Amino acid sequence: MERQLIITHHAPDIDAIGAVWILKRFDLDKYADAKLAFTNPGETISMDAAKDLGFELHNTTHVDTGLGRFDHHQADKGIQRLSATMLVRDYVISKNLSLENDEALNIISEYITQIDHFEEIYWPDAGSDRYEFMIHELIRGIEFVDPHNDESQTQFGLTCLDSAYAILTQHVKAKEIIAEKGDEFYIDDIKCLALETRNDDTIKIAQKQGFELVIRKDKKLGNIRIKVRPDSKLNLAPLYELIKTIDKKATWYNHPDGKMLLNGTKKHHNQIPSKLSINEVIKLAKTSLSKKAKNEE
Repeated sequence: MERQLIITHHAPDIDAIGAVWILKRFDLDKYADAKLAFTNPGETISMDAAKDLGFELHNTTHVDTGLGRFDHHQADKGIQRLSATMLVRDYVISKNLSLENDEALNIISEYITQIDHFEEIYWPDAGSDRYEFMIHELIRGIEFVDPHNDESQTQFGLTCLDSAYAILTQHVKAKEIIAEKGDEFYIDDIKCLALETRNDDTIKIAQKQGFELVIRKDKKLGNIRIKVRPDSKLNLAPLYELIKTIDKKATWYNHPDGKMLLNGTKKHHNQIPSKLSINEVIKLAKTSLSKKAKNEE
């Protein structure tokens, strides 16, 4: 297939970049190696300009500009809740129906559409400075860091969306793992969860779901990570002291705040995984952290 040229507007925002990203990542046969070009908002590239770049007009695709298929600024579309990203998403779904169930792609498309319609003003605590760290604001920030460089701004946004898609894919899978494979148990009246999975996102998501203590064992590497919610009264120090007497060869680290007991982190390259099974760790947690068990002693 002939190489394609994707055109969007100068100073590309999250919607323009999102539309480019979907074409390049989900219609690989046609757009994976597509070249980028930029024009004024609303305009299309001229025949001469396309030829100067080595393309004919039939090999060009406009997104978020030009009032074509992947633009939403026409009079009829402008009054609808649409975005260039959503239009391109619908296009790739029409070519590959399985993408309709790609929740990570759907989340990104909805997020970008919200931003394109200024719906972030309705978000909880909308005035918080934390929102300035979100992708759409960081892309806008490039205009101050590296002004008038449309290519670098787009590439930065594409990298951000690649990262977001990877995280969201893990996030979606983590929810499924918790629902299907999570082993719920209690220490006194404290709701806890244990999992055997490589997906580390399960820990934070489980805590957001209300589990006060979460134990995760990596099925492949053997590493174990134990975390407690920051608002919990639980302190993992007693469990750490007990584990040290039983699992002497493994590399264990107890965080000073008592909320994280770790036998596995990407920050440590020489760690020794634990030989303990997930059920053995659950038993040790109940023994060392249960007030009732201690009272019975």
